[in-house]
Amino acid sequence: MTRTDGGGTSGGAVGGGGTARRGRPGYDRESLLRVAVTVFNERGYDGTSMDELSKRLGISKSAIYHHVSGKDELLQLAVDRALDALFAAADEAVTVEGRAIDRLEHLVRASVGVLVEQQPFVTLLLRVRGNTAVEKRALARRREFDRLVAGLVERAEAEGDIRPDVAPPVAARLLFGLVNSLIEWYRPRGGAAAEEIADALCKVAFDGLRRRGPAAG
Repeated sequence: MTRTDGGGTSGGAVGGGGTARRGRPGYDRESLLRVAVTVFNERGYDGTSMDELSKRLGISKSAIYHHVSGKDELLQLAVDRALDALFAAADEAVTVEGRAIDRLEHLVRASVGVLVEQQPFVTLLLRVRGNTAVEKRALARRREFDRLVAGLVERAEAEGDIRPDVAPPVAARLLFGLVNSLIEWYRPRGGAAAEEIADALCKVAFDGLRRRGPAAG
């Protein structure tokens, strides 16, 4: 099956002998994915059929299959985009110099940026329920990310920067519950910038999490 990505000519694919083979004008794999994610978020993944996608796109199902193997692959591409961006933020946070709470705040700020930039994809990720193999893999990766956050909270607590009366897993869930709530109300047009939102969120969250008085060590 010949496929295209978002970086190529719209609807284009390279066939044998170097001859460009074009699909229906106006759709490549990237634009198809974005429409599919919109429909998944509106109707739910389980409630969206290939027929529905075909109608929304205005193309035949065979034209969709030119780019992807089916609905599962569209979901996989979408949730992986959100998860890969979040794990990239986590990898970046690890390199931040300073204390664990500084790395934790960096990760929160970067995650706000991911949500603002990839809101439809993160929204879909947060709505998966584990009904398919693709969803189960996505949930497993989400749990892995949650463990990374909890680990940073635990180290910050051990360093004396976070109050000890809040369990690290609970603090991590509450912290990213604030981040994830953005999908319910944030609108990119006319809304606050990602940096402004991150500033406000960190003030609310970290003022409550930080230990009062001198830090240990």
